[in-house]
Amino acid sequence: MASDIFLLDDQHRMIRESAREFARREIAPKAKELDETGRYPKEIIEKLSEMGFMGVMVPEQYGGAGLDALSYAIAMEEVSAGCASTGVIMSVNNSLVCSPVVKFGDEAQKKRYLPPLASGKRLGCFALSEPGNGSDAAAMRTAARRDGDHYVLNGTKNFITNGREADVCIVFATTDAAKKHKGVTAFLVDKPTAGLTVGKLEDKLGINASSTAQLHFENVRVPEANRLGEEGAGFKIAMATLDGGRIGIASQALGIASAALEASKKFAREREAFGAPIAKLQAIQFHVADMATRLDAARLLTWRAAAKAATDERFTREAAMAKLFASEAAMWITTTAIQVHGGYGYTKEYPVERHFRDAKITEIYEGTSEIQRIVIGGSELAE
Repeated sequence: MASDIFLLDDQHRMIRESAREFARREIAPKAKELDETGRYPKEIIEKLSEMGFMGVMVPEQYGGAGLDALSYAIAMEEVSAGCASTGVIMSVNNSLVCSPVVKFGDEAQKKRYLPPLASGKRLGCFALSEPGNGSDAAAMRTAARRDGDHYVLNGTKNFITNGREADVCIVFATTDAAKKHKGVTAFLVDKPTAGLTVGKLEDKLGINASSTAQLHFENVRVPEANRLGEEGAGFKIAMATLDGGRIGIASQALGIASAALEASKKFAREREAFGAPIAKLQAIQFHVADMATRLDAARLLTWRAAAKAATDERFTREAAMAKLFASEAAMWITTTAIQVHGGYGYTKEYPVERHFRDAKITEIYEGTSEIQRIVIGGSELAE
């Protein structure tokens, strides 16, 4: 892996090897069964928690590993190469739940929520999208009405990763619809809570071992102490959180693409045609060359974004570029992997069809490719 010479120190290399070995030994052998059954990988998540991977960037004083965003990206890639469903469970807990509590939570919230989230005793989810809006997050209809020292939440959230299993939800609701995005507020909602129910579970193309659920809020009372940040600051919190989340999804895409490339190389060395392994055919060599080049380019963009995320500088543009390129590279690489496998690639006997199905979602969630282009274009054209 030539790209590691630019950024990785000894600690990063140790994290990569530890995550890679665990993924190969404990995760990858179960990936097919998890995909087919949709079973939540509880035993794997527990072991990832023991390794510090469910709270990678949470400060040590709150029970986390206290590592940087590059360490997180490296671990995410290796875990996702073993199983993309496991990767996104890990990503949501780290990027979309622990990170905003670290950045925007008060001291009491950090002490209450971060240790159990980082240790795996509790799992988090991020409730932003709704049935009537996805990319247009400011158009949300879920409302929070002030009632003394509580807020009362009503509405429905859609496509919530970890929605079935989560113990903690970061929920975004409008406290003043007239102010549009400036009227959105964020809340930490414990689960179970009276009035909060899990609705429809999506039957998906891929990442099947990760639940994607609707959450219904009917007169859910949330203490004022559970408001995350100031009233009206929710949209800002959501957008800042998604910057980090996009690094996580870019890393998931890298893992999926890396697994597809490795499977293709193995198949090319073993499969014979015209009296020799197909790895000897120039057409196959060109496919592999293009796959490897796109993967390395995507990895460098992702690591650049992760390195900048560890500074005090804004990294919105870099995260959007990483997410856009890595997700589209993963889709291209997994499509090409099926081509390298020929007819076998279209069967469930080989893993590349699963990688292909898992890759598609990386172009959609935590900001579609179209949204990433809007973010990047706006940044490039800003005066």
